[in-house]
Amino acid sequence: MRIVDLSMPIAPHFRWATRLSIKGDIAAGDRFRVSRLDATCHGFSHVDAQAHILADAPTIEATPLERVVGPCRVFDLRDVKPNEEIGPDRLAAADPGGPEGEILLLSSGWDRQRDYTTEAFWREAPYLSRAAAEWLQARKPTAVAFDFPQDYSIRLLLDGIDVPLDQHVTHDTLLRSGVTLIEYVVNTTALAARRVLLCAAPLLIPNADGAPSRIFAIEGL
Repeated sequence: MRIVDLSMPIAPHFRWATRLSIKGDIAAGDRFRVSRLDATCHGFSHVDAQAHILADAPTIEATPLERVVGPCRVFDLRDVKPNEEIGPDRLAAADPGGPEGEILLLSSGWDRQRDYTTEAFWREAPYLSRAAAEWLQARKPTAVAFDFPQDYSIRLLLDGIDVPLDQHVTHDTLLRSGVTLIEYVVNTTALAARRVLLCAAPLLIPNADGAPSRIFAIEGL
């Protein structure tokens, strides 16, 4: 058995205001060291709830764990090019095959081409076409995980451009229909197997529209 960490560290980042404050110094005689984290629920490795895009939709505490923990098949997209649109044919060729109701992990290894702490990671990333999102939806997964900013529109948000929801194609197609989105995983090129057990359990934050997650895969079970 081998455990592979796929989590993006929660640390200062140009996209998200993040602050870790620490109270107490044990070396100076304090009894405890206590950390406080201020960070967005939609930064770094996280899970989206439908309330992220839909009014009166379930919030993150309503996401059943069996939707984000379970058998997962890994799509090898590791020869992807910057700014490449990924279509359904490309996904079909990368699909190792499996039943409905699994988690699908799209492994482009984009964090090996661009540093996720830089704007280039977000502005030059590959992205999915609407047809690709519909192809994934047709596989009837419980969740889809991405190691790249999967909607072209994400780069436009960096420029403050208000983008209609239908241009956020994975959100509009997958999340709207109840397929959970697992976003901004990293280190997927460390996976050797095409089938793994994936754990992307979000923090239990009542009434939140998403939550950070420590995401990892287990090979060899």
